[in-house]
Amino acid sequence: MKKAWIHTVIVLCVSLGIGLFGADIVKAHKIKHTPEQLKAFEDVFMEQVRIGDLLFHGDAATEKKMGTKLSRTGMACAMCHPFAVDTHPYEFPKFQEQVNKFSTLRDMINWCIEKPNEGEKLDADSDAIKALEAYIIWSNRGSKLDPGRH
Repeated sequence: MKKAWIHTVIVLCVSLGIGLFGADIVKAHKIKHTPEQLKAFEDVFMEQVRIGDLLFHGDAATEKKMGTKLSRTGMACAMCHPFAVDTHPYEFPKFQEQVNKFSTLRDMINWCIEKPNEGEKLDADSDAIKALEAYIIWSNRGSKLDPGRH
């Protein structure tokens, strides 16, 4: 009985985030973000969404500024995916038939750039692919995550 009680106390402490040797609550951020910090984070994110929107819609000046060539066919992402519809970012990662491997959203973005658009593949950690990803995910905000679905 004593072992069961100790086990229950340990499970309760762990699930409540209370350390056994102190009453500190375990949190990723011990101090809450201020409204100013949250606004700054939102501003940075929305700037990336704005850049991604420009790239997604084929803005040549933004492509040039970022040193990318997303299409040699004159096609922009938005021509097949207006308002980022039918991009399904909430389904990634998953096995993607066109790529023929387990893929991330960034892999699929690069496939679209390279195959139908005949553009130059983006580095998986480039500012341009991060901005495109931010725009696509932002455009699908509110969608339920469902990785692996087809």
